[in-house]
Amino acid sequence: MSLNTFNAEEADNLEDIERQFAVVAVEQAETYWNILTKIKGSKLRLTKFDDDIYDTFIRYFPEYKDVEKIKNFKEEELKDKDRKAKWREFCGEFEEEVEDYNFGTLLRLGANEEYGQDSTIFVVRIQFYAFEIARNRAGLNDWICKA
Repeated sequence: MSLNTFNAEEADNLEDIERQFAVVAVEQAETYWNILTKIKGSKLRLTKFDDDIYDTFIRYFPEYKDVEKIKNFKEEELKDKDRKAKWREFCGEFEEEVEDYNFGTLLRLGANEEYGQDSTIFVVRIQFYAFEIARNRAGLNDWICKA
């Protein structure tokens, strides 16, 4: 099918597609949590690009050098109108490097919380990497490890 003839209004099963994306996001969150129960976050590398992701994250958002801002943040910090353009630019930096950089993923709002309905938001994967790499470097996820 040509993109020129695709009409999103007439597309079938959009709810099914959204559900499938949600299932993948939940599976990814469960996998990450299970890893954190076995390996301290401070010892974990999420990608081969961790250093670049972290450095770029801090360059775009220097306020997140502050551990307290990484520990807990509000959804508006990622999704308010003024910040969206900056986040899009940040995300675009990884389009060629990080596979599935823009796939939907779940991110905990607080590093001291488990994944839950009120403590989790939907973000793109590169945002998840940025926050979780920063949290891991600060040792904020080490409490999860039971080993």
